[in-house]
Amino acid sequence: MKLQRMNRRALALGALAVSGALTLTACGSDETGTGSGGASSAADASNIKCDDASGQVLADGSSAQKNAVDAWVKQFSAACKVEINYKAGGSGAGVTAFTQGQVPWAGSDSALKPDEVKASKSICKGGQGIDLPMVGGPIAVGYNVPGVDNLVLDAPTIAKIFDSKITNWNDPAIAKLNPDAKLPNLKIQAFHRSDESGTTDNFTKYLIATAKKDFPYEGGKAWQAKGGQSAPQSSGVAAQVKQTAGAIGYFELSYAKDGIKTVAIDTGASKPVQATVENATKAISDAKVVGTGKDLSLELNYGTTADGAYPMVLVTYEIVCDKGNKAETLPAVKAFLRYAASEDGQKILAENDYAPMPDDIIAKVRTTVESLS
Repeated sequence: MKLQRMNRRALALGALAVSGALTLTACGSDETGTGSGGASSAADASNIKCDDASGQVLADGSSAQKNAVDAWVKQFSAACKVEINYKAGGSGAGVTAFTQGQVPWAGSDSALKPDEVKASKSICKGGQGIDLPMVGGPIAVGYNVPGVDNLVLDAPTIAKIFDSKITNWNDPAIAKLNPDAKLPNLKIQAFHRSDESGTTDNFTKYLIATAKKDFPYEGGKAWQAKGGQSAPQSSGVAAQVKQTAGAIGYFELSYAKDGIKTVAIDTGASKPVQATVENATKAISDAKVVGTGKDLSLELNYGTTADGAYPMVLVTYEIVCDKGNKAETLPAVKAFLRYAASEDGQKILAENDYAPMPDDIIAKVRTTVESLS
């Protein structure tokens, strides 16, 4: 009898263990591809403070942060009775929609310019538009060169490639940086954004800061260099790189999926730096807040040579009115941004190949979100 009871107990414990394993497996799978993000879903949702948030919110802007916003919306909508529709039409479109009063908040990979701040004052009654840094990450340079699994480039070489000064993959400048690679005699197909983009702005800021001689342009959201081919939004550039032999393009790391290889950058550090979330966060930690008042726009150090710091980074800002927000959408916008800036919201970024904001910066964002009126 004692032996039978022991056997029954062992079977019960075994069944419990199997059940637990199945539960963990189910939690680990997530239809949005966030990996371990699914396991924290219940905890994330329970920590979200909805207040009086309800209804529908339309937003537009940076396609760079679309995958992050999608992950946030999934959690936020599960906890609050709010439908958020983020169009992701590009930073330029988002800022325009915001300053014209079409959306209560927008995403932009570039801080508001003085004329845009001025335009926002007609929408933000008694206030103005401000920049809240919420999402960080590396701008990956993706490539499709058959037979080349590892590729190192430096700023001057990248500048020459995207300005049509280097046009073939076996060019001596590329070969010098990759002595062990079997570079093919293949034409380079360089892809840039067709729409106005904060990703373009930050990509060209990096090239201007580190290779001005080889990239003699003013920079900005619109592409200015010679030649190349264009595609809309980050997803469009990534799709072209994936399907075109000889292609190279720039987009956020979260779009470097399904076998797209990314360039390691020779920054002058002890070894080339890979485009990773950790390496991007290290670079963003060197940024300075240069905004005034409640504006938290940052100045990034694109020329860093610190070991492990990936310099080609961007920060996406959520743009809202500091005062004069529309009463019908303020509760929902405020609750959503509160969640995005929270510890749980920032944790989701790392699970989706984005870089969370450094602690000192995100603490200021949280305080500012609470003060929105």
